[in-house]
Amino acid sequence: MRLKVTKFLVTFLMVAGLMLGGCSTQQVSSNASSPAETAAQTSTTTTTEATSVSETTSESIPGMNNLPRLEGKATVVITVDGKPITIEVDGTNAPITAGNFVDLVQKGVYDGLVFHRVVRDPQPFVVQGGDPQGKDPKFPAGRLGTGGYIDPKTGNERYIPLEIKPQGEAAPIYSKTFEMAGVTKPPELTHKQGAVAMARSQQPDSASSQFYFALADLGFLDGNYAVFGYVTQGFDVVNKIKQGDRIESAKVTQGAENLKVPQ
Repeated sequence: MRLKVTKFLVTFLMVAGLMLGGCSTQQVSSNASSPAETAAQTSTTTTTEATSVSETTSESIPGMNNLPRLEGKATVVITVDGKPITIEVDGTNAPITAGNFVDLVQKGVYDGLVFHRVVRDPQPFVVQGGDPQGKDPKFPAGRLGTGGYIDPKTGNERYIPLEIKPQGEAAPIYSKTFEMAGVTKPPELTHKQGAVAMARSQQPDSASSQFYFALADLGFLDGNYAVFGYVTQGFDVVNKIKQGDRIESAKVTQGAENLKVPQ
């Protein structure tokens, strides 16, 4: 029993760290918490109904139609320490999440950003980056993980809804974890080793620009965080990333034509 409790506590602390690291400026003042706490508070903290992609054309989720979409797949190459990491970005199963990522890559948002959270002990967990504040080398390291992409057109932070597609379904579920939505199927895109997913804080629709690489199979995150792609080459490079390392460049090498950005 003691071993089981210990494993639970380790997992809880690791996930809580992920959420704190994925905290956005929208959520800092509302005390980010762990997925376990979020699920326990479903009835009081979340009022948005789960929405399928087919309903989004009628703006069921405010602002959904103003977000970039990836219709199909794209390839993104992230260079760290002179070495490439190739990611297949899946807009077929996560069109909004993938579209947001590819759009930010195209805008150069990730170039020069720091990996502010690397967790390998007591077991491999994640490498996390994507806070635009990290582009400034003088920005306090302790505050990294609190920022997201500020849209210059609006002056506001761009948020995307939580988007997870159940296996075998035609469309993703939006704005709710699978537990919140009562979904018992596994997701199409799982947290297997090499998965690339969006970090967020307590509220489901708080992801912006921060993302993470899964360093191991992390099935306990499935249905709670939005996976949008996988590392297809260069996972050895991911495994060597240290906290404080920077993204030298991020480029779309294939599938850029599949990105649809609202005018």
